[in-house]
Amino acid sequence: MLSALFRKHRATTVTAPDSLPLLDAEGTPDASDAAAWAAGRRDELRELVAEQGAVTVRGLGLRTAADVESVLRRVAERPMTEREAFAARDRHADGVYSSSAWPPSQPMCMHHELSYALECPGLMLFACLEPPVEGGATAVADATAVLEALPAELVDRFAREGWLLTRAYNEGIGATLGQSFGTDDRGAVEAYCRAHAIDFSWQPDGSLRTRQHRPAVVRHPVSGRRCWFNQIAFLNEWTMAPEVREFLVEEYGPDGLPFNTLYGNGDPVPSDVVEQINKTYEAHTVRRSWQRGDLMLVDNIRTAHSREAYRGPRNIVVAMADPVRPGDCGPRMRRAVA
Repeated sequence: MLSALFRKHRATTVTAPDSLPLLDAEGTPDASDAAAWAAGRRDELRELVAEQGAVTVRGLGLRTAADVESVLRRVAERPMTEREAFAARDRHADGVYSSSAWPPSQPMCMHHELSYALECPGLMLFACLEPPVEGGATAVADATAVLEALPAELVDRFAREGWLLTRAYNEGIGATLGQSFGTDDRGAVEAYCRAHAIDFSWQPDGSLRTRQHRPAVVRHPVSGRRCWFNQIAFLNEWTMAPEVREFLVEEYGPDGLPFNTLYGNGDPVPSDVVEQINKTYEAHTVRRSWQRGDLMLVDNIRTAHSREAYRGPRNIVVAMADPVRPGDCGPRMRRAVA
């Protein structure tokens, strides 16, 4: 499974040091009806997300995926169907999913949801139906602060060239064709790839390999802020556990890894660059422990998110909405690959 690949690595608003902004709904007249509460404060919530990048709402008592769907429809403009997933999810409703299948002991590195897709969610909602016993925070990092903290020469190269994502859909590793594209039909998969600027090739064994070129630095479509927006470190071969990477290379060859990232001109991204990016994320990570019924809203362009390791059951529902095309907000890149 893909999830085994990685290293163990007017209400009152209160901002705790090194933590997420918190909007406390408890005690407000309509807090018992989460959908009505969200509808009545839609503009306030959207403004907070625009100002802060992410905000946690506490005291709404969310209990089911249907509760989350009802809030999503009050807050967002349009739910979004996930395509190009790299790990399996359960679909609860239009735009509403389970968390990605991932071992509790393994953290998920900082990333922007579907940053490698031509179209990605502008708004993410996370809701805690059952908190873990320990750990398991959905942490966030400001993409502008990360960009400004990274070495200028690294940012300049990725801003100029963009980045490449390669994927190999090998049986038993990662998301299946159906999970990623919503279909197993070859013709439909090819049509999707052509429509979404994805190069593809079918292998002699019937498996699919893809390659897509995307901007690494974009401007926020509303604020114009420059944002480090990609999954260069998360989906790179050097983020895999060494023994797993060695096994996969031996089994499928260096070009057959389930995913890997490259500079925009096709050069490999060295391990020290991956480490530098992840360390910069760590230095700008803020978190708040989940409580049952919590809701978190995240601006997916401005704010990266991660999932920390945890103990005990954990049920976090994820919603995606307000699709945007980040490539339309990025600088013109010189594409140096054939």
